[in-house]
Formats: sequence, C-alpha cells, structure tokens
Amino acid sequence: MKLIAFGMRKDEVGFAEKWAQKNQIDVEITEDLLTIDTISQAKGFDGIIALQTIPYDEVLFSEMQKMGIRILSVRNVGVDNIDLVAAKKHNIMVTNVPAYSPNAIAEFSVTQLMQLLRKTPEFNLKLKANDYRWAPNISRELRSLTVGVIGTGRIGRVAMDIYKGFGAKVIAYDLHPKPELKEAGLYADSLDDLFEQADVITLHAPATKENEHMLNRDTFAKMKQNVLIVNTARGTLINTEDLIDALKSGQVGGAALDTYEFENPIFNHDLSHVDIEDPLFNELLGMTNVILTPHIAFYTETAVKNMVEIAFNSAQQFLTTGAVETEVK
Repeated sequence: MKLIAFGMRKDEVGFAEKWAQKNQIDVEITEDLLTIDTISQAKGFDGIIALQTIPYDEVLFSEMQKMGIRILSVRNVGVDNIDLVAAKKHNIMVTNVPAYSPNAIAEFSVTQLMQLLRKTPEFNLKLKANDYRWAPNISRELRSLTVGVIGTGRIGRVAMDIYKGFGAKVIAYDLHPKPELKEAGLYADSLDDLFEQADVITLHAPATKENEHMLNRDTFAKMKQNVLIVNTARGTLINTEDLIDALKSGQVGGAALDTYEFENPIFNHDLSHVDIEDPLFNELLGMTNVILTPHIAFYTETAVKNMVEIAFNSAQQFLTTGAVETEVK
C-alpha cells in the first residue's frame, strides 16, 4: 500500500511521519496542492490524502482513475469543493474527517464573540492612540443575551453548551433537528423566528447550494437592531456586500468572521509585501466593529493531529477492507 499526501503543511508533517512509521506504510509527502499540474506525482500510489479549498473537479478524478488511484481521503469536514458525482463516475472513494475537534471551533467562536461584546478592537485602537477613556465603548454581558445557533451538528452543539454555561439564552435552527434538542424546546419555530429573537447569530452550518447567502440584505432586515454575527463555518453563508451595508447602517452591530466569501486567494498566504486587490475584504479589514481571522478556528494541535490521523486511517481501512466508516455519501 502506498499513499501520497498533498498540501501538507509543516505542522502536519510530524503527525504524518509518525503514522507512517507506526503502520509501516509507504507515505509520500508534498506541499503541492492537488491540481491537474501536480496529479502526476500520484502515479504509482493507491490513495491520495489531501486538504485544500480549491476544487477537486472531474478532470482530477478522471486522472485518478487512469492512474489506478482508489481513494481520495480529505483531511477536513467540508466537501462543498468536491465533485462527488464525478468521483462516483470514476470509481473513486471519497472520505472526510467528520469531527476532528468540535471544541476547537466552538471555543473560538465564543472567544471572538466575547471580543465583540467587550469592544476589544475599539479599545485596542484607543490604546494605540494613548486614549484610555472608557466611554462611549460600554459593553453588554453575554448572560443577558439570546444566542441563535444556526446548525446543530457536533460543533453547534458544543457551542450551545458553552453559551449556556455563560448563562445566555440559547435557541437554534437546523433543517434536520436533533430529537434531544427538539425535546428540550431549544429550536426556534423557523429561521425567521430565530432572526427576530437573537441578539447574537452564530453560524455552524455546512455550505450548500441551498444556503448560499443565507444572511443577506433581506434577512438582516428581519434581525434585531445591533445584532452580532459570528461565522466560523463557511464564507458563502453570508453575502459580504450586504453585510458591509448592514454594518454601516447599524443594523448589524458587529461581526466576527473566521471565514470570508472570497478567501481562497488571501487566507493562509503571506501577502505582507503585496496589495490585496479585494475592495470588500479591505473594507471589512478597516472596520472597527469587525474581527477578521484567516480561517483558524480549527487550528489547534489536537485538531491537526486528528485530521491527519483520521484521514490516513480512512485510506488504510478502505484499501485493506474495501469499506470505510468515513465515506462521503
């Protein structure tokens, strides 16, 4: 059995090397992303381990089939950039890592909200200007607020528990309600009902064609004045242009964004010596009521270790037994 891992970051390499040594499996590691220009590196291997936000399209799956590749095991949860129809057509098994550390993302989302509530960006600017006055940046307490959680999968449920620990009222919405949460009366009657009630809206839903721009001009208008938005899920859930307008008008009081609609050319790249030619991103970056982070909510030692090991285990399991628990269907 031979595996090749594409797009391996330095922080992942050690975990991959330990896994290969422990399992006595030949593993090739490359920093290159998986593209039509790099897939030739996979010739002679049985499976591909990958992590990237750029698409896995039919051309790639066609090439995989020609090379005898049997599995694409991705080191993340989201599969919205994978052409699953093409994968099936070319007999390529696709697996993901359904849960690598829900706590990492849930904890980060709460941390970012707390910074919004306590006006941390504004106070940081005042400190740089030697302005040590309190007013007018008075805060709200989390326990006095209603938090609306959209998406009650593993991450959303952990976030709900944390918010409840702070004493906040928690309501939720999910297209596929969890029986135990429904029984506890935690679901709003509808998404519009959640918009009307929530002081904070935090997104923990996957990206689909149906929920693209879930938050937009019309939905912002249904929310409470000064609502706070937290997005550690997917950038496409929010219409960025509409969000900027809502931030300017005060309809949205602040936003903590760990994902961005057009993040691929920006996040996880060193752009310190170039100008970012994205006017929407630059406008967000200049807003004092916006906290931007480069898709790092997941980025803990525990999560990275789990992402690598589960992806490699999935490939090994499938190539050994012909079946795998983490198959994406």
